[in-house]
Amino acid sequence: MRLPMTLAAGAMALAATAATTAAAQDILQSTAPDRAQTVADGARKEGQVVLYSAMIVNQALRPLADAFMKKYPFVKMTFWRGDTEEIVDKLSAEERANNVVADVVEGTGVGDLAVNAGLTQPYDTPMVAAMPARYRDPRGRWTYTRISYFSIACNTKLVPPDQAPKSYDALLDPRWQGKLAWRVGTASGAPLFITAIRLSRGEDKAAAYLRKLAAQKMINFGSGSARTLVDRVIAGEFPIALNIFAHHPLISKAKGAPVDSQLMDPVPSTAGTMIVPRGVRHPFAAMLLADFILSRDGQQILADADYFPARSDVAPKDMLAAVIPERAGVPELFLSPDRLNQYTESSEKIFENLFQ
Repeated sequence: MRLPMTLAAGAMALAATAATTAAAQDILQSTAPDRAQTVADGARKEGQVVLYSAMIVNQALRPLADAFMKKYPFVKMTFWRGDTEEIVDKLSAEERANNVVADVVEGTGVGDLAVNAGLTQPYDTPMVAAMPARYRDPRGRWTYTRISYFSIACNTKLVPPDQAPKSYDALLDPRWQGKLAWRVGTASGAPLFITAIRLSRGEDKAAAYLRKLAAQKMINFGSGSARTLVDRVIAGEFPIALNIFAHHPLISKAKGAPVDSQLMDPVPSTAGTMIVPRGVRHPFAAMLLADFILSRDGQQILADADYFPARSDVAPKDMLAAVIPERAGVPELFLSPDRLNQYTESSEKIFENLFQ
């Protein structure tokens, strides 16, 4: 029995769509010798790619887009910038509406949040070979794009360099009571600081330390980003801020601001992560963009934008070298997305019990 022409045509269309979808899935994890050419050919047909990212627009996103489209003029790249939580919320809403717009998503903390929400799919890129082993995800759920180191920030007019606390225990000095600020309402603020103390000291010693820190009458800052908190330190509103991105004070210091970073032992570090969402519309262009962001050219753009590249063969700016733990001779405590996910919720509960 022959199918009516309309039904036959529909079946053929469904079969073609299934074949296309299978090819798209294959390219995300392809290691074939001709992968690069296949990705480029497929991206040329798709013609566009969308990036969601937490990177600063004029500092990083626009230069990335300009360089990408100069190298691949057959693909139009657009981007949307938001904080990590905003990005994941937006991606979740698109997933629920079965209308995923983003092809590539990037930001500090994006990886574990998106994976836990079931919003991602594994992918592979040969660019990870240039990254240190600790900056690779063996399950291919995300790739690392940039590294962040955390320190304290001191207003050098209010806290002369020779008097600045240089260890976690020094923060317990009575002179700093009511003068220590940290960010709340974000996993990379107070909870990350608490997690670092727990991992470096063990639970019992960490609990004793945190009780003493609570007696310092911490200032809970919840009205802005990490950069905003550093600006408040520069303005003299807070003498010291804990667990800020270590390079932010150095950037302002180079411009004459009265601020400096002080690393603690160990130095907590995290990484910006990049994922490919489930239901990606332009898988070939997504892989082309992911490869570019992780290439030497892409990572150099991030280095020029005052970020710390994930690739070991791309150096950050010289003025930022002082807060790289290895160069400063201070141990680093790298907190992978998996590790952060394991500890963040319980660290938030510790914060609520002791510091609210």
